[in-house]
Amino acid sequence: MNEQVMIRIRMGAHDAHYGGDLVDGAKMLQLFGDVATELLIRHDGDEGLFAGYDKVEFLAPVFAGDFIEAIGEIVRVGKSSRGMKFEARKVVAPRPDLSDSAADYLDEPIVVCRASGTCVVPADKQRMRRD
Repeated sequence: MNEQVMIRIRMGAHDAHYGGDLVDGAKMLQLFGDVATELLIRHDGDEGLFAGYDKVEFLAPVFAGDFIEAIGEIVRVGKSSRGMKFEARKVVAPRPDLSDSAADYLDEPIVVCRASGTCVVPADKQRMRRD
């Protein structure tokens, strides 16, 4: 159950929703949904369904050009429910103050969002179960 899934993605101009190239926080939840899907496939052989979030914390802004690493793991296994926790970290940040194409790889990633939630895989859809 200590297996983690990680995806890394660059936020593009199409992800910017607000002035100053600010990315909507809902984008982090979308990434967590993708991580949850992979976790469920690995654990149960089925995509399952996201039932809901227990807690969501937006901790730092995300901008177009940032590279975000979204990580998740299953922390609780019930008969059909899977408790999960997630963290999104900024690992690369653009440097428009230097030039249009400058960017910094961050020695210390910046945690931009944390969340926990529950997913469900109906018993009749579970093909593999590893506890």
